[in-house]
Amino acid sequence: MKHKNKRPTDPETLALQAELKAAQSDLALAYRQFDQATAPELVESCVYRISAAKARCDYYLRVLKVREPGAAASCKGDAVWI
Repeated sequence: MKHKNKRPTDPETLALQAELKAAQSDLALAYRQFDQATAPELVESCVYRISAAKARCDYYLRVLKVREPGAAASCKGDAVWI
């Protein structure tokens, strides 16, 4: 089985990948907090956090896909879009 030669990833792409992973972690945390929230104000706050984290994930994915089409695929997180 041959391995594809990957070209080195530049520091900016690595930084974008790190930001994407952080946004995915924030999204997963916001979903967990939403699941546990009981007060209406806290539920509303979680909805805003989920929306903001999704927007950040979408932005970083879009930028990474433009920079290096394969770079975004290598960033897997524990967040699930619903």
